Amino acid sequence: MARVVVDVMPKPEILDPQGQAVAGALPRMGFAGVREVRQGKHFELDIDDSVDDETLHRIAGTLLANPVIEDWRVTRVSE
Repeated sequence: MARVVVDVMPKPEILDPQGQAVAGALPRMGFAGVREVRQGKHFELDIDDSVDDETLHRIAGTLLANPVIEDWRVTRVSE
């Protein structure tokens, strides 16, 4: 069995209101120096060794991410 991490983020040209809210709250809470925040999703999948990269990218692009507004990165993690 293997572990795969899929990170999904809004494309750079897509407005990220949740990230903007966090970025706006940080100075009010006394945290300085953060210029931008982007909020995304993080998935961890335990898979059989037989699952290939193409299948993983299809899973990410059809179920975990919206390819119109999000980019994703699939990373195999050694356990």
